[in-house]
Amino acid sequence: MIRSKITTYLFAACSAGIVFLMVRYPVAAVSASYQGLQLWWEKVFPALFPFFVMSELMIGFGVVTFAGVLMEPLMRPVFKVPGIGGFVFVMGLFSGFPAGARMTARLYQENKLSKYEAERLSSFTNFSNPLFLFNVIAVQFFHQAALGIVIALAHYLGNIGVGLVMRFYNRGKKDEAKTTYSAVVFTKALRSMHEERVNHFKPFGKMLGDAVVSSVQTLLAIGGFIALFSMAYHLLAQIGVIKILSLGLAFLIKMCGFSSDLGPASIPGIFELTIGAHEIGAAPVPLIERIIFVSGLLGFCGFSIQAQAIGILSQAGLSARPFLLGRIFHAFFSGCAAWILYHLFHISDHLNADPAFLASESAIRNVSDKTMQAGPMITALVLFTFAWILIRRILAKHGS
Repeated sequence: MIRSKITTYLFAACSAGIVFLMVRYPVAAVSASYQGLQLWWEKVFPALFPFFVMSELMIGFGVVTFAGVLMEPLMRPVFKVPGIGGFVFVMGLFSGFPAGARMTARLYQENKLSKYEAERLSSFTNFSNPLFLFNVIAVQFFHQAALGIVIALAHYLGNIGVGLVMRFYNRGKKDEAKTTYSAVVFTKALRSMHEERVNHFKPFGKMLGDAVVSSVQTLLAIGGFIALFSMAYHLLAQIGVIKILSLGLAFLIKMCGFSSDLGPASIPGIFELTIGAHEIGAAPVPLIERIIFVSGLLGFCGFSIQAQAIGILSQAGLSARPFLLGRIFHAFFSGCAAWILYHLFHISDHLNADPAFLASESAIRNVSDKTMQAGPMITALVLFTFAWILIRRILAKHGS
């Protein structure tokens, strides 16, 4: 009871404090919100929307069930989750956060996962989009395309490490389905996929419309989180809180043997990942240290992304504790993996690039820039389609 009251008072005080700072520093608040929404409009929405829609369609067509039956022999003994967890893992890897949390919550709501399986799965299916890792982090922030493979592998291996640890989460709970393995698992998977589509049949037009509406609603909420945490970070910077946190983190980092300049560079990433990754990429410290810290930051993923995933999981009635614990493990495992991979691949030798390598890197950067330029157009087109679908449905409802 006392703990509940303290939580209530704490949230009330934080909310009132943010409102006071918004009134005290209106220009900073509006500017920061605008920057967050611009990031969402240009990069986040166009990157996530196609994957969200395709995941909805694949659930409707029974592809998730097919993958679940097929991957059961791997996922159940290794990670203590059903085979469909493998599908969530792969889709989360390609889609980027918070797609893993979204698909996990959706499958739990459809009774394809038990509560503990869903919470376990949410802890190690939180990935950064590959395009973000290779194009934004490696090329735009670090200006070295060769680093993309190290950062990406460290990120993926870190999450696998989280899965191996979190398999012990609530392992004593007896709510997991018994698994029987068969030599004709592929045939069984095909049959299950067909049965799933027939049992939950929808016309393709209805299914596509539902997928677009559901995806846009989730992305609108994500945009709100990005704007909110961007504003919170800049408001705290106005009153000196960020500076104090930077000094404290710099002291701890120096005690661990790293450059203290990484403290001020890492603090923004604790709130919003993209800003922090950019600051670390530009920090005047050895490259190996920057790679380790940006890999750890990608695993932690920042309060903004964590809030997005927690919101999705909470709406489905799932605990966020395994997810948050997974972020701490992910940050540690990814940082360690980055250090190992950097020396294993002899990255410092590859960065002494010949003219041919530099030309290919320049080409990658040009393609990345053109892709980013198309982002606002894609977002505007999708939002127009979303509005059109909603208007049609409202008119059809009133017409009937």
